[in-house]
Amino acid sequence: MGNLSSPNRILAFLFLTLVQIQSKVFCYQYKVGDLDAWGIPTSTNPQVYKKWSTYHNLTIGDSLLFLYPPSQDSVIQVTEESYKKCNIKDPILYMNNGNSLFNITSKGQFYFTSGVAGHCQKNQKLHIAVGEGITENVDDAAAPASAPSYPTVFGNIPVAASTSTPTSTSSQLTSTFQLLIIGFLTSALFSTLCDAKMPLPLPSQA
Repeated sequence: MGNLSSPNRILAFLFLTLVQIQSKVFCYQYKVGDLDAWGIPTSTNPQVYKKWSTYHNLTIGDSLLFLYPPSQDSVIQVTEESYKKCNIKDPILYMNNGNSLFNITSKGQFYFTSGVAGHCQKNQKLHIAVGEGITENVDDAAAPASAPSYPTVFGNIPVAASTSTPTSTSSQLTSTFQLLIIGFLTSALFSTLCDAKMPLPLPSQA
């Protein structure tokens, strides 16, 4: 058993390393609504932003990207009360460059609407809840039970298989080597995920 203790320690160390990598570099930049542009929802999908926020698990370190023609629209962060009443006066944050990025730096509730009069009333607004145990508390129309799911941004994270009784030292060493390779590739692949590159603004529409 003494010969097996060292590989087991290595496996445990590598697993903890992968967990740390996940928590530090897995920060995603989400295009709001998964649409070409931040705008008034269509009549066929009026609750697109409600559905989108429901099916995305946003965390600290992630960012929201709002794309829109700067001459036609904008995005503002507002309070919960202003969100419910579609009050666009005195916003917390105002962005109108057409390529607006909001970085999530804390847990809590966040509310956004268009800064153009009348757009909020047409459901161009977004509410997100960040953090465990924090749920959406805005009295909006509920998303349908069979709303479509969205794929993960970069696929599944490789993790070690469930621990079982080793049959030999060689099998332990093989598993250790494989996990070393996975850890190295994971570090190399995701080392630049947080250096999000800003996409070019959309061309102004006539």
